[in-house]
Order: sequence, then C-alpha cells, then structure tokens
Amino acid sequence: MDSFMIKGPCRLKGSVTISGAKNAMLPLMAATIFTGGKCRLENVPDLRDTRTMIKLLKVLGIPAELNEGTLDVDASDPSGFEAPYDLVRTMRASIYALGPLVARFGKARVSLPGGCAWGPRPINLHLQGLKSLGAEIRIDHGYIDASADGLKGAEIILAIPSVGATVNLMLAAVLAEGETVIENAACEPEIKNLADALIGAGAKIDGAGSSRIIIEGVSKIDPFTHRVIPDRIEAGTYAAAAVLTGGEVTINDCNPDHMHAVIDKLRSCGAEIETAERSIHVKGPDKIFPVDIETGFYPAFPTDMQAQMMAVMSVADGASSFVEHVYTDRFTHVPELKRLGAKINLDGSVAVVNGVERLQGAPVMATDIRASSALILAALVAEGDTKILRIYHIDRGYEKIEAKFGKLGAEITRISE
Repeated sequence: MDSFMIKGPCRLKGSVTISGAKNAMLPLMAATIFTGGKCRLENVPDLRDTRTMIKLLKVLGIPAELNEGTLDVDASDPSGFEAPYDLVRTMRASIYALGPLVARFGKARVSLPGGCAWGPRPINLHLQGLKSLGAEIRIDHGYIDASADGLKGAEIILAIPSVGATVNLMLAAVLAEGETVIENAACEPEIKNLADALIGAGAKIDGAGSSRIIIEGVSKIDPFTHRVIPDRIEAGTYAAAAVLTGGEVTINDCNPDHMHAVIDKLRSCGAEIETAERSIHVKGPDKIFPVDIETGFYPAFPTDMQAQMMAVMSVADGASSFVEHVYTDRFTHVPELKRLGAKINLDGSVAVVNGVERLQGAPVMATDIRASSALILAALVAEGDTKILRIYHIDRGYEKIEAKFGKLGAEITRISE
C-alpha cells in the first residue's frame, strides 16, 4: 500500500494546472449509458474513481477508453444492468448508474454503495425520487433492485439539496414521460455541467444550477461530446496550501466564479488573491488571521474544503471555529492533525482550533479524500518528516498530486510498500 513522505517546512512558489472535476465527470460517465452511441468526454482526470467507473461501464457491456484526458465511451450495445458490490463498495458514485439503467432498460440491479469511511450518507432520497417517477424498488441481499414499465414525470421535493439525488433523478427523468419538477435541487456547478451536456444531446432541462429544475421527458438522448469543468475543490486545495505556507502560487485552468466562498475566506485569512477568467493568483500572508467556517450547500462554503481549511487554521494567530452542517461527523482528520501538534477541541459538529506556532512531523493515516489533502497541507509546514499512510484515498480525487506539489517546491515522495 502506497504512502507519502513529506519533508517540511516549505514555502510553495510557482504555478499549477487544475484537472477536470471528479464530481462533474462521474455523472457524465453515467449519462453515457442511455445514449445508444459513441460519446466523448474531454478534460477527464486520470483518477482511481475514473478507472472504477470505466470498469463499471465495461461490466455493463459499454467499452470505455481513457487516453491523455479524453474518454471515449461506446454505449451502442450494452449487455448488462447490474452494478456489482466489488465496484460499488469502493466508490459511492457508482449509484449514478441506477437512474440511467432504469430509464433505458426498465430495470437495474445496483449494490448498496460504499466509499469514504465517514458518516452515514443514506441514498433514501434517490430511491424515494425514483419511486415518485414510477419505479418499483426492492432491497435484496445488499442490492437495490429497481424496475419500471416506463417512468413518468412527477414533482419531487428533496428533503435536502443532495447532489447525488439530484444527479440520479435528472438522469432518470430526461427519459420519463411528461414533466418532472425537482424542488430543493442541488445548485452545484457540477449539476449545471451535466445539464449542459444532456441539453446538447436532446434533453429538455430548465433551471439547472438553481433550486428548481424542470425536465420535460424526451424519447431518446443522443450521443454527445462534452468537456468536464475544472475541479473547484482541487483549485481551492492549492489556494489553501499557498496561504498556509506563506507562498505565492498561480492556479491555472480553474473557474474562480465557482469558488467565491473559498476565496472570500482565504482573503479573510490575510491572503492577497487576484482572479482572472481562468486563473487565480494567491500570495500567502506572513501571519494567518483566524476565520470561522460554517459549511453548507452551494454556494455556501463547501464541506469538501473544511478539512483543508482546518489545516490552515491550525497555525493561525488565534482561535477559529468550524461548524459542519452538511456531514455532521466529517471530522476523521481531527485526531490525525492533532498528531502533528494541532490543538483542536471537537464537540459534536463543532470544532474549535487554537492556532499553534508550528506543527511537527509524525506518521498519520488518511481516512478519506479531503482528509488526505488536509494532512498533506499540514505536513508542508510541519517540522521534519511526515509519513501519510493509506493514500489510495487521495488517488481517488486528486490527479498527480505529488507531481503538482513537487513542481511548487514541496519535498513529497510516494513510497510503494
């Protein structure tokens, strides 16, 4: 199992290019299932999750090939409708296959999902929404068995603006008969990116990117070519790293319009940040000011940046607080940051961080994608060596992270054991 060895402290300097967004790419890959032809996705990151989704498509009889950022998918003649446990347990986004399979074949068998080792993230909103569209749902020996003799449009009100449920229900509703309205829909840019691809392929979708999405079902979705948007969380991670290390980094091929909440908080830390249409220039401060963070659904501060900002606040000049509203137990990084010398008090969904003058290197263990990146950030300013175990998590969500940080001046080495 691979690990990272990082020697700190360092000050990052240079430029980094952002990859395509994992959370935009996976729904697009699922959308190819019902196109009945050859699709091409561009700006696709080569991640562990990308490879898992390719395996899933192949299990369904859909050949897919990734070559230097371009993914070619041929859904002309799929031969399966089951997403097996061995794949779904490693990546929750495999559940996205459920909606397209039911829409195209009238049936699907998808394992209950796995993924990162934190928090109960129930899929009841996915299943309730599919039931509203006319699907019959049964849980059988750890699998979701779904069937429908033609889906029909419905009004669906989500209890929370779940990205996963919004994706799955959009993918099902585009081929449902009549009109579907999704209320309290997720507003993330990744939802808009998916809708743009589907609209270009013949779907009738209005309101994507807002809390109310209206979908008029069509009889077929054509094959499509579409470009994956930049990964706003990856861009935010490198921006936070520049602030934490007092460095100066230009972040290219990103979309600052998707990152207002993160940029605002980093500026409040004392960072100097200039934005252009496709780039962000970040100059870290000599002294980091403490800021309070409350996560929320887009456009609020993203839960996927909470851990990285906690690493920044661990060496801030004062105390800061973190309130996690999206996944209230997403704090598995706290004990690992404390191993590096961070002073953090955790009480339920609230963490109070008292900044220290310096962190110290130590062996730590990654527990999920964003916790992994937070530990890398903390290791960059820790004195001495930090060994991060179980980095397969970070390979799920960050493309070539050691090479990118290395180009910025970090001493980071991958060790295969």
